[in-house]
Amino acid sequence: KEKTGARIEVFLLRELNEELRLWDVLVDPARKIRIGNKLYFGEDDSMVAEVIDNTTSRGRTLRFLYDGPHDEFKAALYALGEAPLPDMIKSQREVDEDDAERFQTIFAKHEGAVTAPTAGLHFSRELMKRLEIRDCKFAYLTLHSGLGNFREIDVEDLTKHKMDSERLIITEESAELINKTKKNGHKVLAVGITVIRGLETYTTTNDEVNAYDGWTNKFIFPPYRFAIPDAIVSNFHRPGSTMLMSVAAFGGYENVMK
Repeated sequence: KEKTGARIEVFLLRELNEELRLWDVLVDPARKIRIGNKLYFGEDDSMVAEVIDNTTSRGRTLRFLYDGPHDEFKAALYALGEAPLPDMIKSQREVDEDDAERFQTIFAKHEGAVTAPTAGLHFSRELMKRLEIRDCKFAYLTLHSGLGNFREIDVEDLTKHKMDSERLIITEESAELINKTKKNGHKVLAVGITVIRGLETYTTTNDEVNAYDGWTNKFIFPPYRFAIPDAIVSNFHRPGSTMLMSVAAFGGYENVMK
């Protein structure tokens, strides 16, 4: 940080404006950051950002002061950072330069999530090939996992809990494949809670999934009737988390707890 030299951790959430170099970020410790402060990155202060907005108690909007082309800016920015691994992984070993590739699913295409959807991490290209040989069909959707997955729930009535909105894209091709699969009496397997939320956001009265390009703040908790998936793949989840509640809504509370 300028003047004081205080060390600040900046977590990049999403790019708000490519031309103006605006980013939505989290800062820690947040109490030391005010609008107008400048932050210097790198050992030689090669990257500078100015705080232009306080969006939440921890969140800020930064404007990076960089004159070069956008692709050059992104390369320089990413070279200064490291993969935001979960704390339980970082506590066991040092972060290294290959982690950004390791902590990623083979399906990843579009930048925008704050973390990898962890159920998808179990799938390798070799496994996908074996499934393909067994005549499994694959439909892909984009749902950028947001911080809402990690926020604590502080209400007794779950209907009053508000999830953060996340970008959701379901193509016509994927919707058609999913609906055709169900119509022909075959099973739909959803990989992870992010996929479940995406599938269940905009469904028809005939239990079909709609193509969609927008945002979702869908929160699934018991009791809930699922329209699309017949089965799910899920990791273990933290106690009291929204993701655990969504799994319990599908598998039944007692069964999931067991």
